[in-house]
Amino acid sequence: SLPFLIRLFPSVLTKFVYLNFLAFPFFVDFRRPELLVNNTISLYLTTEPGVTVGIWHTVPGSRGAEAQGKDQRWYEEALADAHPVIIYLHGNGGTR
Repeated sequence: SLPFLIRLFPSVLTKFVYLNFLAFPFFVDFRRPELLVNNTISLYLTTEPGVTVGIWHTVPGSRGAEAQGKDQRWYEEALADAHPVIIYLHGNGGTR
């Protein structure tokens, strides 16, 4: 009966292949990264109308003392300095 159900509802197959409806670890608020990772802030980029991408900006440990207690503006300015930026693409889980 499983092949028959997949034939009728192909979207079910993609849900079980990618498991993008699961958010692991459970019961963690990914909008507050400072509770999980030191020197990290959550930012949002609007890539096109109606599409917003959430990102975390984590400064390196060498700038950790400088980042303590800073607001979002400081983190945005830190992105514009001469230091390199590493972009980590986490996959299809829907969480950061």
